Amino acid sequence: MDGLRKAIEAAGGGAELARRLNVRRQAIYQWREVPPLRVLEIERVTGISRHVLRPDLYGPAPSPLPQETAA
Repeated sequence: MDGLRKAIEAAGGGAELARRLNVRRQAIYQWREVPPLRVLEIERVTGISRHVLRPDLYGPAPSPLPQETAA
């Protein structure tokens, strides 16, 4: 639920997330987690990473590659 909660907050509320996804707001509040077929769309409209939305499907966010130091 944490990823869904973050998506709702990022969108400005459940009604706004529903509007952006073109679904009824009741659908948003019935979800216990982001549905797998909605992850990429929610990532696009909210900016919340798929790794945060559904870590069970996408795993943890990849670590940034270390910067090489100049010699």
